Amino acid sequence: MAEKGTISIHTENIFPVIKKFLYSDNEIFLRELVSNAVDASQKIKRLSSLGQFGGEVGDLTVDVSFDEAAKTITISDNGLGMTADEIKKYINQIAFSGATEFMEKFKEANDANEIIGRFGLGFYSAFMVADRVEIQSLSYQEGAEPAHWTCDGSTSYEISEGTRTQRGTDVILHVNADSEEFLNKSRLEEILNKYAKFLPVPVRFGTKSTSEPDGEDEEGKPKYKNVEVDNFINNTNPAWTKSPSELTDEDYLAFYRELYPYAMDEPLFWIHLNVDYPFNLTGILYFPKIKNDLEIQRNKIKLYSRQVFITDEVKDIVPEFLMLLHGVIDSPDIPLNVSRSFLQADGNVKKINTYITKKVADKLQEIYKSDRKGFEEKWNDIGLFIKYGMLSDDKFAEKANEFCLLKNTDGEHYTIKEYYEKVKDIQVDKDGNVVYLYTHDAAQQDGFISGAKAKGYDVLVLDGPLDTHITSYLEQKGGEKVQLKRVDADVAEKLIQKDEQIEAVLTEDESKKATELFEKAITRTDMKVEVAALTAGDLPVSVTIDEFMRRMKDMAKTGGGGMGFYGELPDQYKVTVNGNHPLVKRILESSDEDGARLAKQAFDLALLSRGLLTGAELTSFVKRSVEMI
Repeated sequence: MAEKGTISIHTENIFPVIKKFLYSDNEIFLRELVSNAVDASQKIKRLSSLGQFGGEVGDLTVDVSFDEAAKTITISDNGLGMTADEIKKYINQIAFSGATEFMEKFKEANDANEIIGRFGLGFYSAFMVADRVEIQSLSYQEGAEPAHWTCDGSTSYEISEGTRTQRGTDVILHVNADSEEFLNKSRLEEILNKYAKFLPVPVRFGTKSTSEPDGEDEEGKPKYKNVEVDNFINNTNPAWTKSPSELTDEDYLAFYRELYPYAMDEPLFWIHLNVDYPFNLTGILYFPKIKNDLEIQRNKIKLYSRQVFITDEVKDIVPEFLMLLHGVIDSPDIPLNVSRSFLQADGNVKKINTYITKKVADKLQEIYKSDRKGFEEKWNDIGLFIKYGMLSDDKFAEKANEFCLLKNTDGEHYTIKEYYEKVKDIQVDKDGNVVYLYTHDAAQQDGFISGAKAKGYDVLVLDGPLDTHITSYLEQKGGEKVQLKRVDADVAEKLIQKDEQIEAVLTEDESKKATELFEKAITRTDMKVEVAALTAGDLPVSVTIDEFMRRMKDMAKTGGGGMGFYGELPDQYKVTVNGNHPLVKRILESSDEDGARLAKQAFDLALLSRGLLTGAELTSFVKRSVEMI
């Protein structure tokens, strides 16, 4: 006998509210309903294992189907099922504290997950896309009668005798005119692939075409025929749900390809997460080849709750630098309907964040210690990630100091501590500062590198997008009284100031004349001439840029806080004329015309070595060089 009633929600306006506030995320209706079906299927299996259900569990596949002509979407399961009384209990009684409070609290809300999660509206998300919803259900309980529930989007419902003959539940959505996009095979399959790809119970969505062997042709070659097979959406037992001891390297790589079928490169290595106290967490994080590109590839780590996809916006669960990784995190301690405000405030999320950071640091340290040579070979691919972590997370930096590598121009790798020990006795200035020399472009700065190495100095290669900040990090934490200077910050003789002075060949008047000659040869306002007593083997003219100013400008370019002012300042170069070089003596002894010509040529050579000679100036230099040969 049919029964009619009113849903206990204390407001006549709940369904318009649901449709209005949840519309932007309306595709989650399918996630909610399929998740409910999976839960019902798992529960019957659990009851059977506990001896509380003596019947055959049978096939627990969840079926999703649609009928474009009838404008319906149906989600069917063979799970627990419900009696009429249970439908009234679980579906009809939505315990809101009151319509006024609800409307006031969420009048500005636009986060469907937050509303659904707060009020347990998973089933009612169906009304985001449907103007009528039916339930056909038959409980597992012995002697249960099938029940049929229907609701047209108002607070009225009707329960009558159902038609289902097998245990389980059908939820039938009569799709409204605004949501007919979901009466499309591709659209539904897209949503299922997003949310249901790894659900623990098989989810079937119609059939798909595939080819299978069909004997041989006359030439003995294999033949194939097209057949229709069940279209199962999900892998019910993904790699992260298994014990690491069950998995081979190929299993991990196969799962990576399953997650990212269009990835060009295979991951370098991975971390299998598995913890059950003080929170539950499983997952696999992969280290991709990052190289020197700081484009943070967001949406690469996927968050699941009991194998149900939640989101790929995970920045509140993992630290910013770990978002360079790929993979899966699954935690039942994070509710399915999770909002960003929840993530930011939840204590478990903060613990998860700390745990993952520690596991990543431990894994990197383990690889470094067990296979340093292999670690060095991977450094170009993982160095950016490690430096990013050190700059953004103090806890990670504490451990990373032991395995962060510095590479020099000879291709040798050193830990931060090892490098300090290497140069602390040689590259020390008159004030006791240990000076690390580095290049950001070894090819362009080869002349400066050669000059430094000729004096027995070592030169680091710091050419990554974060290395402007790493120089400051090393000065603060790289060792006692450490300073860093780019190798083109000054002439080699002055990069590391010593007490000893080189005797000047030129008299004071000759130095003054040389300064005037070069000032006339240089028409640029951003360059200042200085005559210095260097060794005869040093270059006759060098163009350098002050380390402090250049570093401040670099920091401004990379978004360094409070450095914007420096970014607006023009570059200022120093032109150092080596008064002890034979060419300078020759220039001074030449006629005014020849001296000016030689000075201009020597200056242009210095510009050319810095990549600063371009356009008409370069053309004039080439023409002049030909004339002088």
